[in-house]
Amino acid sequence: MNYIKNILPKANSYPLLAKATRNGSKSFSTFYPPVKHMLTLEDYTPAEIFALVEKAHLFKRVSKATDLTEKEKLFKQNVASKMPLKGKTMALMFSKRSTRTRISTESSVAYLGGHAMFLGSQDIQLGVNESLLDSSKVISSMVDGIMARVNRHEDVLELSKYSKVPVINVLSDTNHPTEIIADILTMFEIFGKSGQTVEQAVKGLNVCWIGDSNNILYELIGAFPKCGINMKVSTPAKYPIPQPRLEKAKQEGLVDVVGSPSEAISGSDIIITDTWISMGQESEKKQKLIDFAGYQITRELIEKSKPSEKWIFMHCLPRKPEEVDDEVFYSNRSVVFQEAENRKWTILSAIHSLLVEN
Repeated sequence: MNYIKNILPKANSYPLLAKATRNGSKSFSTFYPPVKHMLTLEDYTPAEIFALVEKAHLFKRVSKATDLTEKEKLFKQNVASKMPLKGKTMALMFSKRSTRTRISTESSVAYLGGHAMFLGSQDIQLGVNESLLDSSKVISSMVDGIMARVNRHEDVLELSKYSKVPVINVLSDTNHPTEIIADILTMFEIFGKSGQTVEQAVKGLNVCWIGDSNNILYELIGAFPKCGINMKVSTPAKYPIPQPRLEKAKQEGLVDVVGSPSEAISGSDIIITDTWISMGQESEKKQKLIDFAGYQITRELIEKSKPSEKWIFMHCLPRKPEEVDDEVFYSNRSVVFQEAENRKWTILSAIHSLLVEN
C-alpha cells in the first residue's frame, strides 16, 4: 500500500521520553513528539505533494465512482471506510469568512468521524485579548488539529510554533497550500491518462498566471516548478512578484515573467487567474480596476494569444466579471467547479495525512 506510506516524516523514537519512563517520571509535558504542519507547500517535497494528490484522488474515487479498481477497493476497505477521527475535534480558527474552505473542512472532518468546531472572528479574538502564544498552547491542548484561516502569515507561523497538534494553513496573506493541491488534482483528472501517476500526468504541463501578485500566485510558484510544471506569469507592472520569492522559485524550475497576458497565454495548457481585490483590500478596488486594464481574460484574448489546443481555464473562486468574462468562465473549457469540489478531497487528504497517518 505504497500510496499511504512515507507521505510524511515519522519520528519512531524519543530517547528522552523513554528515559523518563524508565525513571518513573509522571510528567511528560516537555516530551511532546515532533508535530508536522502544513503551512506552505514550500516545506513539502514533490514526492509528498504527489502523494497528497494521489490520496485525494483515491478518496474522491471511492466516494463517488462505481467502477473501482482493486487498488481503490483496498483503499476503500482499509482507509476510507474507517472513522479514525471518532471522538476527536478539529478547531476551525477562521479570522476571514469562507464558503468553499469551511464546507470542505467540516464535511471532511465528518467523513473521518470527527467533530469540526468553528471558531470565527466573533467567537475568539486571535492575538487581541490574548497572545498567539497563549492561544496556541491553550487551544491545542483541547483539540486534535487546527485549521487556520488568518490575515497575516506570521499568525499561522506563531500558532504552529507553540501548537501541540498539527496546524493546517487554509489561507494567509502569502500562502494557500490546500488550494494548490486541489489545482494539481484537477490537472491530473483532466490531463492524466490511464495508468499514469500524478507526477507523470502533470510533469511538463505549461501553466500561465494572469492577474495580481498574491497568495495564490506565491503558493503556485512555490510548488509547481519543483513538481515539473512550467509557469509563465503576467502581472501589472505595479504588482510584481517579490524578488526573493521569484529567485527561489526559479531555482526549483521554469518560471518566466512576461510582459503581457497574451504572451503568458501563448502555448499554455492551463490559464489561471484569481480575484484582483482580496478580502481586506476593498478600498483599493477603484485603483486596481485602472491598473489591471487589459488583464480580463476573454475568449478574444485567448484566441489571439494561441494557447495549446487542449487549454483549460481555472479560478479558485469567488470570481468577479472584471477578471474573466462569462464566455470563458461558463465555457466547456472552464473547470472551475470541478476545481472547487476538489478542495474537499484535498483537504480530506491533508487532514488524514497529518492527523491520522502522522
